[in-house]
Amino acid sequence: MLNVIVTGASRGLGLGISRKLAVVGYRVIAIARHDSEELAAAIRDLKTHQSGHLNFKLFDLVNTSDFRLLVKELRHEFGPIYGLVNNAGLGFSGLLAMMPDVQIGQLIHLNTVSPMLLTKYVVRAMMADGGGRIVNIASITAFTGYRGLSVYGATKASMIGFTRSLAREVGALGINVNAVAPGFVDTKMTEALTGQQREQIVRRSALFRLAEIDDIANAVEFLLSERARNITGTVLTVDAGNTA
Repeated sequence: MLNVIVTGASRGLGLGISRKLAVVGYRVIAIARHDSEELAAAIRDLKTHQSGHLNFKLFDLVNTSDFRLLVKELRHEFGPIYGLVNNAGLGFSGLLAMMPDVQIGQLIHLNTVSPMLLTKYVVRAMMADGGGRIVNIASITAFTGYRGLSVYGATKASMIGFTRSLAREVGALGINVNAVAPGFVDTKMTEALTGQQREQIVRRSALFRLAEIDDIANAVEFLLSERARNITGTVLTVDAGNTA
């Protein structure tokens, strides 16, 4: 059974990705700084129906100095790491001129520095084990400007550059590196938008709807699969045509 790490997996998109991967046969190691009832319920449901393997690992990705030990422990407990999905991140919004310096630093650290350093140690493990797959969760804000998302967009753009260059570095070692760029996703966060705001987003999309968590999870599952063995260094946009 192939092991896949998913970060930020206690709720929302990360949990949706984790559940999807577990159902199709991966052993998922869901990493988050807090447990959640949603994750616990997903683990119980999968065990009850014997339809997948989902494991929770408590870890705060702010603690980058502990990444080497984390990866070592995961390999010892579960075996070789086949996949890494860098999903964890902060979503602060705000005008740059008004955003506190501390908040800017937090965004850059968790959205950019943390996944890069975690990937460093996972790549080392993959090199020793003969290959693997890495999927970075970016955003359409990386290539389409949105007011109030300059710092967030910058962190996601950096992950796309990281994806493309790392794919060149590790391709000959049997490691594929890709990114998925979601648009506005139909989640609790978008439910908080006013009717007019939501309708404006829907009208801007070519398909006149929002993407759903399962759409993103399906894209990640595809990139991890054998069907994507010759796809690397690319960005798969899943936004219902928002950027078409």
